Parts: sequence; structure tokens; C-alpha cells
Amino acid sequence: MLAHVKELVAQNHAKYCALGLEADIFAAGLKRKESQGKVVFGSVQSVARNLDAFQEEFSLLIVDECHRIGDAEDSQYQQILTHLSKVNPHLRLLGLTATPFRLGKGWIYQFHYHGMVRGNENALFRDCIYELPLRYMIKHGYLTPPERLDMPVVQYDFSRLQAQSNGLFSEADLNRELKKQQRITPHIISQIMEFAQTRKGVMIFAATVEHAKEIVGLLAADDAALITGDTPGPERDALIDDFKAQRFRYLVNVSVLTTGFDAPHVDLIAILRPTESVSLYQQIVGRGLRLAPGKTDCLILDYAGNPHDLYAPEVGSPKGKSDNVPVQVFCPACGFANTFWGKTTTDGTLIEHFGRRCQGWFDDDDGHREQCDFRFRFKNCPQCNAENDIAARRCRECDAILVDPDDMLKAALRLKDALVLRCSGMTMQHGQDEKGEWLKITYYDEDGADVSERFRLHTPAQRTAFEQLFIRPHTRTPGVPLRWITAADIVAQQALLRHPDFVVARMKGQYWQVREKVFDYEGRFRRAHELRG
Repeated sequence: MLAHVKELVAQNHAKYCALGLEADIFAAGLKRKESQGKVVFGSVQSVARNLDAFQEEFSLLIVDECHRIGDAEDSQYQQILTHLSKVNPHLRLLGLTATPFRLGKGWIYQFHYHGMVRGNENALFRDCIYELPLRYMIKHGYLTPPERLDMPVVQYDFSRLQAQSNGLFSEADLNRELKKQQRITPHIISQIMEFAQTRKGVMIFAATVEHAKEIVGLLAADDAALITGDTPGPERDALIDDFKAQRFRYLVNVSVLTTGFDAPHVDLIAILRPTESVSLYQQIVGRGLRLAPGKTDCLILDYAGNPHDLYAPEVGSPKGKSDNVPVQVFCPACGFANTFWGKTTTDGTLIEHFGRRCQGWFDDDDGHREQCDFRFRFKNCPQCNAENDIAARRCRECDAILVDPDDMLKAALRLKDALVLRCSGMTMQHGQDEKGEWLKITYYDEDGADVSERFRLHTPAQRTAFEQLFIRPHTRTPGVPLRWITAADIVAQQALLRHPDFVVARMKGQYWQVREKVFDYEGRFRRAHELRG
């Protein structure tokens, strides 16, 4: 069994031996290099440097914190896996992790045993075979209940910062923001100390090293310690041992004690750093949820305004706006219950979601797994009309090159008979004439220019065309039918319809005719009311 730090190697070995079993340890940091036993607990670094010591046929390789396995073939994890697979081609790989999804990397497995597709065919693990949700663990007494207190009066404001693809923020940006708010830190630490009076162990998660040093300076010198990535190994070990022995109360750290750290007496977690990653947030809180004698709860103080729900399922995509919540959306094609980010009313009614493709899978006639092909958000191929992912460059059916929105907008802006609206809103008007009922939609530019399109809704063919050309791309809740009979029904539900980011019209006779509407735009052009530096 592999772990990335010696603390985890020792912890896993101790818990295994507590069952009355025997096992070897292969970890230089623990001053033991034993590899002849049927079960070996090893550190990744030590095993990778001594592959010749592992010539026996191991049937199972277990990797703790398996989300750390990199894609590079020359990584230490991959070296070990390759070597053991050569010795035993039938080797099985089992990964353990609380964070199977990482912002910037994605899911580390492809199929979940509940019937959903997570990663793609390049994921290291094929199947997730077992999962225990945090809520279940707490409800059944395996973990201590967290008691979260948001601190709206005294807290940092990190709302101006932009997260990186991995959900973290750059240290330079954080330091710059913290200097603007440096008067807040003493108040926060004072409040933490008040809450800590009846607590045994306090872990404080700082935003940067500079921030952490400031925090330690505000705590009693004999009751606090700091651990960063630069703390020497022997000093780090001594500090952790002293903290576990409760020789001091406050342990301040910067991103180094989110995993591989087990101090059950910790009953207060103070979060003074922002993160967009739900997984990282859950890891931080998890440091205080270990069971311990006399421990009834763990107090969670969040001073960074992190918007995460500790019990929320991992959706598998960035959360976006802070008011987004996980929502359940059933696939119209296969019936699978998808979990996407979305918005609801106060009574839980769905008003918008941002899912793109159904996550369900099924076995085909040959026994191969296939992902459901229904797409909630899509763009049509101009050649074959197939529905493709909104970010696709080539059609998945005919392999035609799909039009890049930036190229299309750039070309339209050059034409004298074209009108490009940076759309900021739309209005609807309905009516009836001798040809039947109609619906008129007017799109507005942020500068006041407008262009309209009209749909006839009299015949079945007209209504079907309206569903395909307007309802499907405009709905905020794709996959959830918009109930309507008359045009007035559509107007009454305009809140469930979204306007495009851009509208391109061409002159036909004396009138503008809408030719293209661009949704879900991410490119070089500014959208309406969007500020860019």
C-alpha cells in the first residue's frame, strides 16, 4: 500500500496491525526498508527508488490519496505501477481518496457504480466501486459532526480575486488583497481565541506564508506553531508530535496539512483562505472530524466567505456564481438523474441549470459501456445538423470543422450588410392575424440597437420548428419541458428563457433578418455589461 508521506504510511500500518495482522514497512523516513512480507506499506519515494527490492508477485497495489497520481509516464507512481505490472501482468490497482475530482484535472475514474459517467476513457481508474458520503459517515457515528459558523461581520473579502484552473488563488494576488485588509486579521484572531477557550486543538488554515507568519505573531508564543512547505522535516515532525500530545493549542499551516494528517483531538478549524475547490474545502474541514474521547463536535469558523456546502455532492465542474447549487435533472432520453450546478427558487423549483451532456451510461449489445448521447446544451453542425458539445471544434458525426464563434463574429463585423448585437436582453410580444398566432422576439444591444424575429405558431410544423429553433437553445432548464399551448404561455414564462450573448443579422430587402445567435460564449470579444481589463 502506497502513501505520499511517511505520516500516512505509519498511520495506515498502525491501523492494519491493530487488527492483529502483520505487515512490513518500506519508508526511508521511518528508517525501515522491509519488502518480503505478504503486505507492505511503503512511501512512494522510497519504493520508486528501490524497485529491485520488489521482485515478488504482488496481486494488489493500493494507493492512498490516489488523486495525486500524475499522468506523466515517468512519475514515481507510474514507475512503480509499470514495474509491478511487469512482475505480475494480472496486478490490480485500487485507489483510495476523498477527492476523486480535482479542478483543473477532472475526474480520476470513468464510471461510477451508480450508473453515471464521470471522466473519459483516459482516466487512470475505470470504475468507482464504492463511495461513502460525508453525511452518511457523520450520521452513523464514524465522524464527528461539524458545527459551521460563517463570520459575516468580521471576515476577509476575496470576491475581487480570480481563481486559477485548479480552484486556488495565486499567492501574489492573495498577499496584495490581504495587505488592503490587514486591519481585519487581529480582530479575526481575537475572535478565534475566544471560541478556542473551551477547545482542545485548533488548526488555522492561512492564505499565504506571509499571512501565516502574521497570524502566529498574534498568538501566544508558547501556545502556537507554524508549519509551511519550507519547514524542515525533523522540525515538522517534532511540531506535529507536540501538537498531537496537546503541548500547544494552535497549529497554523499553509496548504500542507490538508491530507496525511491525523490529530483526532482537533475540535476547531479556522479557515482564513479562499478556495473554489469543494474537494479542498472538504479536506480542510475533514481535519477536525476524527473521533476522539469526549469530543462531541468540531467548530468550523470560515473567515474567507467560502460558499461551499460541506454535504453537497461533487458536481464535477466549477461552481460559477456563489448562488449556484447542485440540482437534479432527469435525462429525457434515458431517464438518468443527473447532478448539475443550477439555480432554484426558495421552494426548490428549478429555474436554471448548466449541464451539457447526460452523465448516464448503459451496456450496448456487445457488452461495452456507452455514455448516453443526450445533450442539454449543444451546437448544431451546419453540414449534418448533428448536436455537438458547445466547445467542440469538429462534428462528432461527419467530422466537419465547426464554425468558431470568434471567427464568425469577426467576419460578420467586416460585412457592410451585417448587424452584430452584443445582446443585453430581449422582449416578447404575441398576437394573431389572418394567418394565425405569432410570437415576436426583440433582441437589444447594450447601446439600444435592436433586431427582431417572428415565429408563426399555427400549424404543427410551425410549432415543432419553434421548439427546435427557439425553445431548445433559449431555455434555462434544458431537458425540462416548457409547458405551453399559446404564445401567451411563452411570454408568461420568459423568466425561464435566456437571451443570446451575440446576435448576427443580415439585411434582406429593407429588414434585418436574424441569421446566427451565439450562446455560452467564451472568447476574445466582450459580452454585454462585461468588464475586461
